[in-house]
Parts: sequence; structure tokens; C-alpha cells
Amino acid sequence: MTDNANAPTQLRLIIETDDFDAALRFYRDVLGMPEQLAFATEGDDRVAILHAGIATIELATSAHARNIDAVEGAPHSPGTLRLALEVADTEQAVADARDGGAEVIAEPVRTPFQSLNARVQGPADWQVTFFQELETLQQRSEREGFVTDGERPR
Repeated sequence: MTDNANAPTQLRLIIETDDFDAALRFYRDVLGMPEQLAFATEGDDRVAILHAGIATIELATSAHARNIDAVEGAPHSPGTLRLALEVADTEQAVADARDGGAEVIAEPVRTPFQSLNARVQGPADWQVTFFQELETLQQRSEREGFVTDGERPR
């Protein structure tokens, strides 16, 4: 990785929704993301900034997205916006989401890449994948198939 003094220090994903109260309740109250201070004017001008831990961007080809859908047991729906949230306990996260009114798209499944994944339908047409890592990055680095894109054979 190159040293860039202007590299991003935070990823903020903006979800525009017509049902702000339902989305806020789901992400803040059901999933437990703490709300931070944010500025808005008044009336329908509403915003909530919710802390979700460390953020990464996962770039995937359509072939990879279809593969993940198959692994998770979820139907492939091209163009669907999806969040992937690392949690300590996928089964509990699914239970909490279900209790909060979310539709479960795919029940927890152990993946070939050693995580426990499940998917629910969140507000504003976003899907949410919960994933629980079952091994460390160090353990993964010692297993076949875990490389960066530049090292992957084509």
C-alpha cells in the first residue's frame, strides 16, 4: 500500500430512505449502532450518523457476487445494495433482526472461507449480511486461495 497523506480516514455510507424512523430503529435500535451527533435543519431534514466500527470497501465482480449469493443460500439479485456487517455472533444478530421485523433471506451458513454468514432484508431495499469470522487473518494467510488480487492467477 502506498503512503498517502490524504488517504480516507472514515467511510460513510449514505442510505436515503423514505421511512427514516423505520431505518433508524433498525440500524440503531435493532442492530445496536450508536448514534453520533449530526447537523440538520428542521422538519423533514433528518439525518442520523451511526457508528458501525471499522469500514472496508469490498469490490466484487458479478461472478463473485453470484458465488457469494450461492454460498450464503440467497437469491442473486443484481444491483441490490448490500451491507456486510461483522458481528461477534451471527445467529444472535439474525435473531435480533428477525425480532426487529426484518425478513431473513438466508439463515446462517458456514462458508468455505471460514465465516458464519446470514442475510436479512433491511430498510430502503438494502440487504444486510451478517458475518462472524471463524479464523484470524493470520490463519487465512496460511491457507490456499487467500491472496490479494495482484497475486491471484488469471
